Amino acid sequence: MLWEHLRAGRQLGVKFKRQQPLGFYIADFVALERKLIIELDGSHHAGSEYDAVRDAELRARGFTVLRFWNNEVTDNLEGVLARVAEALE
Repeated sequence: MLWEHLRAGRQLGVKFKRQQPLGFYIADFVALERKLIIELDGSHHAGSEYDAVRDAELRARGFTVLRFWNNEVTDNLEGVLARVAEALE
């Protein structure tokens, strides 16, 4: 669902790649030229220390990391896209 809005820059004017390797990590979605990563999480990620370490390492490399819950995308896709657009500004 989210991928359909991100791919080929159709809606946001920026090209995103899906399942992009970044060193030891694979980002769900990344706009390399804008250094923006979008991660989609299920309930197993709640309070995950691994995710916190991963995000800190990616931010140290200059990336902005946005995390959304799967149900957040399903229930409020327009709100998620608005936050992505805001991060791209």
